[in-house]
Amino acid sequence: MSDVNQYRLLIADDHPLFRGALREAVSGLFEQVEIIEAGSFDEVGKLLDRGSPDVDLILLDLSMPGVRGFSGLMYLRAQYPSVPVVIVSAIDDPVIICRCLDFGASGFIPKTLGVEAIRAAVVRVLDGGVWTPPRIDLDRSEDADAAALIGRLGTLTPQQVRVLMMLSEGLLNKQIAYELSVSEATVKAHVSAILQKLGVESRTQAVIAVGKIEGQWPQIASIGG
Repeated sequence: MSDVNQYRLLIADDHPLFRGALREAVSGLFEQVEIIEAGSFDEVGKLLDRGSPDVDLILLDLSMPGVRGFSGLMYLRAQYPSVPVVIVSAIDDPVIICRCLDFGASGFIPKTLGVEAIRAAVVRVLDGGVWTPPRIDLDRSEDADAAALIGRLGTLTPQQVRVLMMLSEGLLNKQIAYELSVSEATVKAHVSAILQKLGVESRTQAVIAVGKIEGQWPQIASIGG
């Protein structure tokens, strides 16, 4: 990798001190790098929609305001499929790491990692590879039902992911319509499509199905919280 290349990275974490530490670690890798920061998932969307689609890498903490479980990762992979996303988290459970990879993450960096290891992970991903923590056993026998559900979730459009996130928070159709600035009829159409894609008959069953995938993720921040 040539240091003369210009890179643009997005750091998404709700803790300013950690964003600063991550910025310092990453900026030391290149002569030319632009780093933008977001403290909530809403800010991530605004930054990307405002004209930063040419971001080379997103470093995303899933435990931040505006996301539930893996929904933030799902949304980014659906909306910006060409932009690699690396999860940066205080959780380093092998099951969670595997789930992140299943949902399209290009890597997983525990927050306990040292500076040099973080830099090595970023370089690996920018070079087109996938990075996971050493000395963590990622071999597992995937439950067939869970694997099938993950595949179905991967077919949702970005807007359907957002609707599903809000369904999981218990929002009514009229509330979702207000949040997304669309009509209730549009929300109903999205809900119907979500139920069909997930192979369930009700919004409650859809939320329960997603909950099974997210079940081992501890206390995720709620949308807008």
